[in-house]
Amino acid sequence: MKNLVKRLIKEEEGQGMAEYALILVAVAIVCLVGYKVLGGNINNLVSGIDFN
Repeated sequence: MKNLVKRLIKEEEGQGMAEYALILVAVAIVCLVGYKVLGGNINNLVSGIDFN
């Protein structure tokens, strides 16, 4: 039983996945904020392009 507890404490696989999830959430938040800030400007830029 003691060895099982030691092994569970040493394992870091779950911790690594949590770190990747936090990074993914941070990137998503940055993308959403960027879209909110620049969305209108990008929309005006694309709308002004003449495709004819």
